[in-house]
Amino acid sequence: MARHVIAPVDELPPGTRKFLEIDGRPIAVFNIKGEYFGLLNRCPHQGAALCEGPLIGLARSKDPGEIEYTKLGEIIRCPWHGWEFDVRTGQSYCDPRRFRVKAYPAHVEPGTSVVKGPYVAETIPVRVESDYVVVEL
Repeated sequence: MARHVIAPVDELPPGTRKFLEIDGRPIAVFNIKGEYFGLLNRCPHQGAALCEGPLIGLARSKDPGEIEYTKLGEIIRCPWHGWEFDVRTGQSYCDPRRFRVKAYPAHVEPGTSVVKGPYVAETIPVRVESDYVVVEL
């Protein structure tokens, strides 16, 4: 699996996402509470740009009339038909056995491991031809 540098960490703060194309595939990278996740930006239902939908929570109910929201900000809802997928895994909440979105591992690496150094600056030889008078005030 090839590595692709996406952005400096400060350009993708918690609660944001970044859209890009890698090897012809539309990808979205999410920062959820300091953890990074990649998803194919295509809904398996009818091909919508899935990751342009809202990030929501997962509603669960143990008893009628009681709703508990979990996974706040971790579920992506398709903007076309409302299908829901877990950003961490790509699992569908509409039909988990038949549908899922391709998930890609994403993580943070130190800049020195991504871009090799040391850097060498271009130098130009400089020579001072005469002395200068300096006044200190």
